[in-house]
Amino acid sequence: MHGEYKIPGGKLVVADVDVVDGRLRGVRVAGDFFLEPDDALPAIDAALEGAPADADTATLATRVEQGLPAGTRMLGLTPEGVATAVRRAVAQATDWRDYDWQLVHDAPQSPVLHMALDEVITEEVALGLRPPTLRVWEWDRPAVIIGSFQSLRNEVDPEGVARHGVTVVRRISGGGAMFAEPASTITYSLAVPESLVSGLSFQDSYAYLDDWVLGALGDMGIKAWYQPLNDIATDIGKVAGAAQKRVVAGQGAVLHHVTMSYDIDADKMTQVLRIGREKLSDKGTRSAKKRVDPLRRQTGLPREEVIARMIASFRDRYGLTEGQVTEDELARAQELVRTKFGTEEWTARVP
Repeated sequence: MHGEYKIPGGKLVVADVDVVDGRLRGVRVAGDFFLEPDDALPAIDAALEGAPADADTATLATRVEQGLPAGTRMLGLTPEGVATAVRRAVAQATDWRDYDWQLVHDAPQSPVLHMALDEVITEEVALGLRPPTLRVWEWDRPAVIIGSFQSLRNEVDPEGVARHGVTVVRRISGGGAMFAEPASTITYSLAVPESLVSGLSFQDSYAYLDDWVLGALGDMGIKAWYQPLNDIATDIGKVAGAAQKRVVAGQGAVLHHVTMSYDIDADKMTQVLRIGREKLSDKGTRSAKKRVDPLRRQTGLPREEVIARMIASFRDRYGLTEGQVTEDELARAQELVRTKFGTEEWTARVP
């Protein structure tokens, strides 16, 4: 069994293992990391030899840590990273390059249709009816998007929403509320097979699926990193937030969607959202305006150019062909708008 794991902010770890009678055998760890002394690598293999094949990441990481020679130095490598690579091997996880990725980047759509398209496309990927998909959104109007489990009245200011002509919708994933405007926001969705994140914890799957966009931002001169649980940050401020939803149909799939601040109007955001004091204090700031730092200021590039560079970076890494929403997918999404996402029952399901 073969597993690979790119440690966020670190290097690639590769694990080849056999499983015999429920135990790890013939463990071989490799990668482009740095490790001293030389005998630390066979020590890692030996520490994992004979471990239960169903051991979790924490257990395997502890075995690695305890088996390291005194004075071992790791660069781009962690015991947890090794353990994750092993878990992905045992789970027979797939890799980004195992798939023919498709890009969907259509004309502006209504916020409620975007919610429905996320559900439809992810289900199609789960059922094997479409390839893994990167969908870049274009908005036709400003919107507030609340998380699946958030209280509508606690998150949204109805007077501010009415004053600014903002549409309120509820998505299928958890997480917090977002404010999006057509020219000020970059939003994309990844609909990926469950096997791509096999062997990863829920938290690690966020970092893993965010890694490509961190590389794309780096190419634009922005040093960004994954900040648990679901943010992308720089030393100046937050630039994006992510959310996920698991779909259990077919072979399973994961929806991972991200909203990035290109040129957000922080004043308007605070007028349409009720941002609690506790949430702000948790972020270490008293002002919502200081929580985000727009990509426009950090890159100096037009929004369209930032998107084009992101797409090019993904294509260079994993390959990407042009695609589109099919007529059947669009019809199913429109039906979901009518019966679910466009209804008061759904939007106010948590009042």
